[in-house]
Amino acid sequence: MDKRCGHHRPSVLIEQGEQFLDFPDVTAREFLSSARYDGASMEAPQNPAGVFLPEVNYGPGRREEFIAEVEAAPAIMRKAVAGLSGEQLDTRYRNWTIRQIVHHVADSHVHSYIRFKWALTENLPTIKAYDEGSWVALEDSRRGDVQAPLALLEGLHLCWVQLLRCMSAEQFQRAFVHPETGKTVRLSDALCYYAWHGRHHTGQIVWLRQRHNW
Repeated sequence: MDKRCGHHRPSVLIEQGEQFLDFPDVTAREFLSSARYDGASMEAPQNPAGVFLPEVNYGPGRREEFIAEVEAAPAIMRKAVAGLSGEQLDTRYRNWTIRQIVHHVADSHVHSYIRFKWALTENLPTIKAYDEGSWVALEDSRRGDVQAPLALLEGLHLCWVQLLRCMSAEQFQRAFVHPETGKTVRLSDALCYYAWHGRHHTGQIVWLRQRHNW
């Protein structure tokens, strides 16, 4: 087997300003310290873990950091919702409840995994977009047990990370076309975005927990 596909120990990369701190043992650390609630604002911020900052032309070391974030994301999400009651899971963060957020992350990352496969096997494919708001409005996302999307996220990310670590630098330059924007998206750019995406939504859950002292 290509050594690129070998197992790496999960790590967490938590954004604090412009710094990224590598925490090798996710279970031994407080998750997403950058999402702290400061006690001053009653309104939930749009991006409690920081706005998305696209990075282009980054090197192998940075790519591995992004992959490590993707690898660690399911464990951080599971910890973020651990011990929450049904009522707490149905608490809204801006437009969506915590329950819906968990379902959304699983839905979104399934789509991203498939998009990677399409881009790797077809020449600049146009991917299938989906209406994320309509998906989280479905009954399973509104009322379903979060253990199901958490389990999906764990299995999915095992497959996704295995794929990512098997990919060459050239393969990360392959791309797909998004039909709604018409933009060409390189897989290196998609990796950067989805490393942030999991941190973004987990940060929303952490903010609520700190806001309500759960």
